[in-house]
Amino acid sequence: MATKQVPVALLEFGMYIAELDRPWTDTPFRFQGFYLRTGQQLEALRKYCRYVFVDAARSEPAAHGARATPDLAATTPRPIPAAGMRIRGSARYPELTDVESEIKAASALYAQSVQALQALFVPLSQGRALLEGAQVQAAVARLADSVVRNPDALLLMSKMREKSAAAHARALQVSIYMMVFARFLQLERAEIELLGLLGLLQDIGKTRLPAALLEKQGPLTPAESEVVKKHVELSGHILGATSGLPPELAVLALLHHERQDGGGYPRGLKADQIGLYGSMAAICDTFDALLAFRPYAEQSSPSAAADFLLKERGAAFHAELVEQFIQCIGPFPLGSVVELNSGEVGIVIALHPEQRLKPKVAVVLDASGGPVRANRILDLDKDPRTESGEPYRIRRTREHGMFEYDPRELSLSTTRWWRAGLAGLMFR
Repeated sequence: MATKQVPVALLEFGMYIAELDRPWTDTPFRFQGFYLRTGQQLEALRKYCRYVFVDAARSEPAAHGARATPDLAATTPRPIPAAGMRIRGSARYPELTDVESEIKAASALYAQSVQALQALFVPLSQGRALLEGAQVQAAVARLADSVVRNPDALLLMSKMREKSAAAHARALQVSIYMMVFARFLQLERAEIELLGLLGLLQDIGKTRLPAALLEKQGPLTPAESEVVKKHVELSGHILGATSGLPPELAVLALLHHERQDGGGYPRGLKADQIGLYGSMAAICDTFDALLAFRPYAEQSSPSAAADFLLKERGAAFHAELVEQFIQCIGPFPLGSVVELNSGEVGIVIALHPEQRLKPKVAVVLDASGGPVRANRILDLDKDPRTESGEPYRIRRTREHGMFEYDPRELSLSTTRWWRAGLAGLMFR
């Protein structure tokens, strides 16, 4: 009898399960060998096994036409409007609160989301099933509420948390970028939530890959790269087998590594084949990957990451969407380290919808390079003046490591947000 080892996430109804990865007596199955035909069987396999051995010769066509995983050969991504048409939607999202008011709610939501994602990703890394999809959707809906009220607060919160290469940290960051971008494009509220889910879960297949491979110091070999690329299809299978999630999510998860010129994977799609959501996902995922801590590459600044997208627009990434994304995050993205014309150094903490060149800046270093202890937040849109009477303006962005004090290590307790309950948060 020839059998093939198959991860539980990739099982299909009609397969003949010949062996398990553990003794049969350790499971509720009464017989050694059975056809996978019911959801109850699949749930039990997810609970007790990471992989099984399938006898392909004895396997039968899918029972009643049902599959345990999605049909990954078909996709109907939302198209990008043709040339000359507007990419932006028509939904209106006036800012209901300012960033200082929203930051307290965003702080609590972010903390809750981090805890929920830790609980979500741990069982997956152990080979068990994804939690009930409805719980994940509810968490994303709460995050979307905050994004709709004010897009800056939650995005800033995510940048103030401890940096991490953990899958859930990256996933939450991409999810926030996706929702903020969707709001900027004036997509409908339901689309904001769908794109938040997509950003959160599109890389979930990485939990099935060896941790040593994902944490490897230095570049991957060609063979290792091919293994890592499998995470895309693994994500699709996991999401397709999870109840309570939008049915299109499994297929959309296949798109964020596709590229406009056909040079992406897993299917080498081009241009309109990728669709609006997939093209947005590719941009947000790449931007965040460049900003994130990576064991094999140096961390980029927001301005350097934006420059990379601009250089690749029209080739790897959809040109107009890249330009829209740069407008969304602004020339000085949230969390950017900037030098003012006074010589002081600050952190961009909020953006103005109409004045992207004049953000709010929390001053953290004085002109001599010493830390600022007093409450100093400058709203450049209100034309504050330097000691010499000149209007404050941003002279340039500063790359991380160019000056003595890394602002990601400075506490926000020096600002008025202390009274909003954010004492102890650190830039990292």
